[in-house]
Amino acid sequence: MEKNNDIFVGLDIGTTKVCAIVAEAKGLSIEIIGVGTSSAAGLKNGVVVNIENTVDSITKAVEDAELMAGYQVQEAIIGIAGSHIRGFNSHGIVTVKSREVTQQDIDRVISAAKTVAVPIDHEVIHVIPQGFAVDDQDDIKNPIGMSGLRLEASVHMVTASSIAAQNIVKCANKSGIGVSEIVLEQIASSEAVLTEDEKELGVALIDIGGGTTDVAIFYGGNIIHTFVIPKGGQSVTSDVSKGTTTVPQEAEKIKIKFGIAKESLAGKDEIIEIPGFGGRPPRPISRQLLGNIIEQRMAEIFTWIRKNIEKNGLENKIISGYVITGGAALIDGSTDLAVEIFNAPVRIGYPLSVGGLTDVINSPIYSTGVGLVKYAHRNRNVKNKSSLHSKGEINLFIALKSWFSKILEDFF
Repeated sequence: MEKNNDIFVGLDIGTTKVCAIVAEAKGLSIEIIGVGTSSAAGLKNGVVVNIENTVDSITKAVEDAELMAGYQVQEAIIGIAGSHIRGFNSHGIVTVKSREVTQQDIDRVISAAKTVAVPIDHEVIHVIPQGFAVDDQDDIKNPIGMSGLRLEASVHMVTASSIAAQNIVKCANKSGIGVSEIVLEQIASSEAVLTEDEKELGVALIDIGGGTTDVAIFYGGNIIHTFVIPKGGQSVTSDVSKGTTTVPQEAEKIKIKFGIAKESLAGKDEIIEIPGFGGRPPRPISRQLLGNIIEQRMAEIFTWIRKNIEKNGLENKIISGYVITGGAALIDGSTDLAVEIFNAPVRIGYPLSVGGLTDVINSPIYSTGVGLVKYAHRNRNVKNKSSLHSKGEINLFIALKSWFSKILEDFF
């Protein structure tokens, strides 16, 4: 079947769920035409630990999205997350050969900025230009054509475990899906839930996934910092399971139905019923107890984030506040707790500026999936597009070349 260049597919392969989003280009915007989700059982903290289970989850989600969209998925853009992700800033300097900055000078200075030591078991998946300087003039977004002797570039680089990336691709391949690109999940989510004004003023995106919490800081329209907290919604569920002495599956239901991120939101006499297991009858517990359990874990996650931001001296750059997305953002009181800990404005991030099945995807749980198709649409006209694989062939060098080309053209 011939590929439809107006169709984009995003595949969010998470620790607790797999989400497939099919979108169709409508001029400068996109419309969501297919959505599929399935429970994930083959990942832990964003990393594949069971190929077969992950393949089954991907296949189910994609089939549901295909049925809704009336389109057979051949290729997708895939999100990647996990505690193996590393983000850092780098700097490069070169002389301007003809005393007027050309594209070749841009290529050389980006290459110079990339010349850093990367662990042997990691691969670079993003090289994101933050800004340029020509001689003593800085904060330049596009220096081409400017006169000068010295060109400098600041970039944000993201690396991922080679094995983790390859296993994600392998699972998609075994599901019959080609992988066009791998995108850091918080970058994808930012496409869906952040406004350009927020990115310009300074904003922190907190994407609370099942296994990890992924954070990206934007300032001046650019990413300036990314990091991962190795705890997420699954940690909250585990705490609820232990604290209420119930099985994890029931604990997840309890969290979703009765969960609160602040103990004070529950009345003193408010009682909820916990299902029994192993033939035991249901039993009552205080909703305040449930709130106390959830609040401790959510507060720990937010506090880790605040300390990382303070450690890197970025708290004064987050002018427009914090945006929380992902499934755990839906727990009542999560924004109230975040406001207390960050002492800044906080809102929940929902997918923005898309058409089609907006009533279906109007939830933080779809932020990454929608962001992936928005990212793909924004980069649709990049020349010399390369594919990460060809039905099972994995080539991270080609992927890096494709990423590098895409980001430069988008930046300018």
